[in-house]
Amino acid sequence: MSDGEVLFDTQGSTMRATGKTVRQQTRRHKRKSDQLARVTPLANATVAREDAAIDAYHAKRKVRAPAPTLKFERKPKDGALVIDNSHLDPRRGGMLLANALGCGDPDFIAGLIAQIVHVTAKGQEVSQELANFMLSAIKGVEPKDDVEAMLAAQMAATHMLSMTFARRLNNVESIPQQDSASQAFNKLSRTFATQVEALKRYRTGGEQRVTVQHVNVSDGGQAIVGDVLAMPKRQEGEG
Repeated sequence: MSDGEVLFDTQGSTMRATGKTVRQQTRRHKRKSDQLARVTPLANATVAREDAAIDAYHAKRKVRAPAPTLKFERKPKDGALVIDNSHLDPRRGGMLLANALGCGDPDFIAGLIAQIVHVTAKGQEVSQELANFMLSAIKGVEPKDDVEAMLAAQMAATHMLSMTFARRLNNVESIPQQDSASQAFNKLSRTFATQVEALKRYRTGGEQRVTVQHVNVSDGGQAIVGDVLAMPKRQEGEG
């Protein structure tokens, strides 16, 4: 056996190595140990941060109302598209989905799901992935009634169209194409912001509240709480 050669016995269960091979393995192991010793403190800190982020992720999942996703299947005979939820008990899953969308009318839910499928389709090709993305976006808004569900659906649709024109803007080949995609993207972005504000106003009943806390007035000063947006009064002699 040459120096450094490794042999196995007939059973393949034991190994005999020369002294040189053992020394080489020992030196490699020591180098790895030294490297791990230097990296371990940083690795431990990184793992701790990752664990905290994962815990936060699970906490967010617990807060959201449980609801199944959509499931697309085509009948083998005629190829008709069948849309259902992914719950093992579809009836129970339907109620969970309705609750997550803030709705209690089955007809409304059916219509909203149909609109989601149509909006995310490309021609005759439907997309289960995009439909579930849009559904997830709507659920993320946590709508409380039909109006909020419709606003959330419009917001999701506007976002998807914005991303479409953002992609087109990144792949333009002429100035007219750039102008067209840029104008559409800007309009959709403004529309999305308007929809967010509309949802906020609807949820608050159109009320705008201003809370003033910790007003400190120095000696000889005056504290005036009033309509800070009121137009200043004209001074005498002004036109």
